[in-house]
Amino acid sequence: MRDGSPDGASGPAEIGTAGADALLAWYDRHARVLPWRVSPADRAAGVRPDPYRVWLSEVMLQQTTVAAVRDYFHRFTARWPTVGDLAAADDGAVMAEWAGLGYYARARNLLACARAVARDHGGRFPDTAPGLRTLPGIGPYTAAAIASIAFDRAETVVDGNVERVMARRFAVLTPLPQAKTELTRLAATLTPQDRPGDYAQAVMDLGATICTPRNPACGICPWSAPCAARAQGIAADLPRKAPKAAKPTRHGTVWVARTADGAWLLERRPDRGLLGGMLGWPTTDWSDAPAGAPPAAADWHDTGAEVRHTFTHFDLCLRVLVARLPAGTTPARGRFIPATDFQPASLPTVMRKAFDLARTAPGMAP
Repeated sequence: MRDGSPDGASGPAEIGTAGADALLAWYDRHARVLPWRVSPADRAAGVRPDPYRVWLSEVMLQQTTVAAVRDYFHRFTARWPTVGDLAAADDGAVMAEWAGLGYYARARNLLACARAVARDHGGRFPDTAPGLRTLPGIGPYTAAAIASIAFDRAETVVDGNVERVMARRFAVLTPLPQAKTELTRLAATLTPQDRPGDYAQAVMDLGATICTPRNPACGICPWSAPCAARAQGIAADLPRKAPKAAKPTRHGTVWVARTADGAWLLERRPDRGLLGGMLGWPTTDWSDAPAGAPPAAADWHDTGAEVRHTFTHFDLCLRVLVARLPAGTTPARGRFIPATDFQPASLPTVMRKAFDLARTAPGMAP
């Protein structure tokens, strides 16, 4: 449900061009400096965004903050500066560089998409949203963002920041996620034909820096005058959100073992499922009643410690068991990684937590 516009406020059709102009003028002065972005001044001078960098940043930014992504982006583009370089990369190397960013299906889709672009499109990304959506891992939002930012297509780009801006701009009282369709429709009424790529980034910047979740800075907002929520004094209360269901907790056991010469026993997880394709410690399944056998016969010591980790849909609690394995042990699962090749930083976060707890257990130090 959208509340009525305040007296004297213009409708969406009337303020579309004027609203875009005001926002773009603000963006020209206040655009964030981001490593994947072409500044408005450079864009006006004819510098074109690199579709590879735009795509890579959008995939990394899914459900992740700009602050968390910066260093990963720099490392990826230094190691694999083009989509062709990434397409030719070793799967394990890419997964290791991705470790810590979470949502590991994105890394698998990243490789699949890079290889599809290199194999099927001559190393060039399609320049329309429909064309981009044919690529692995690219959905409606990502396709719209790449088409808009990289190719200046007049696509409507709606992320969490934009949803918040639109909910306030039009005083949309329907809670999220039910309001998503309405917010996208309203955002489309404002998307300009001129500079749509800069406009898409401007709305996201507005939400990230001015129209923030708490204490929006309405006094310096370029859309302060036409903002229906500000006029009604409810900007800080929007968007409304439906109550979230409580997350269930799953349990399991993680086995951390090393040999007398310091090698660590790890296994690569199945491609499908959580942490798919990542290297980690053997575990039971994660459930209310976890089951599974240890990866090797040994005198396993219960550390008394637990790994606690939060995933999107559940919380996880893992009991940590450790063992020193005799030389010549043949594990039922996994393989031994020599101490000189073992890189804890390449483990996913939940596995690093287990390592941090296990390495201080009696008998586990080098």
